[in-house]
Amino acid sequence: MLNDQKTLLLTGASRGIGHATVRYFSAAGWRVLTVSRQPFSVDCPWDGGEMNHIQLDLSRIEDVQKAIPDLLARLPGGRLDALVNNAGISPKGPEGARLGVLDTDIETWNQVLNVNLLSVAVLGRGLINALKATEGTILNVTSIAGTRVHPFAGSAYAVSKAALAGLTREMASEFGPFGVRVNAIAPGEIDTAILSPGTAEMVKREVPMGRLGAPEEVAAMIFFLCSRKASYVNGAEIHINGGQHV
Repeated sequence: MLNDQKTLLLTGASRGIGHATVRYFSAAGWRVLTVSRQPFSVDCPWDGGEMNHIQLDLSRIEDVQKAIPDLLARLPGGRLDALVNNAGISPKGPEGARLGVLDTDIETWNQVLNVNLLSVAVLGRGLINALKATEGTILNVTSIAGTRVHPFAGSAYAVSKAALAGLTREMASEFGPFGVRVNAIAPGEIDTAILSPGTAEMVKREVPMGRLGAPEEVAAMIFFLCSRKASYVNGAEIHINGGQHV
């Protein structure tokens, strides 16, 4: 491994946007550390994937805190160039039904907020010195559901993503003086395995470009925001939704 090889730590790498992001960064020569509550899958086609995988349940905040020393130990020279917080959960009701406030129990609220929001703060706090060492960047994945009521995303998910946008601003302000940039992307309807039935019809009605986004399109924006080409972008939330938000 080259001494100047950059390192990415990515949560939620097992499918969709996360999977595409690992492939994109790997192709660019980055070392990628992946975090997931699932063990490494043989379906993940990148070199060194199993060796660089950390199995961790982000819904258990105490476990996330305890994992910080292990994560730091895996960083060459204690240096981290990018942290991408992509992991997110959106629980559904029977037959994929949307869970509103009246349908969501406290256990589900806690689980969603831990994975989608609190783990981001814990990882940022625990890895800040490694990010300072490279003047690196943090990229948080929010959602179009954080700014509008979505027909498929539940209340807990929507609230967690709105709060994550607020956390992004807070971290950008606090970490900016250290040379660490913090930004977010807010995907809309992306062509992944977790799309709800009825998405295709909604895209025709609501997305000016009239199509789903590709995970690779999202990965490309993540890579740009983690690169030096975006060196003065801080505290931004970039919409990736074909104009659905307008």
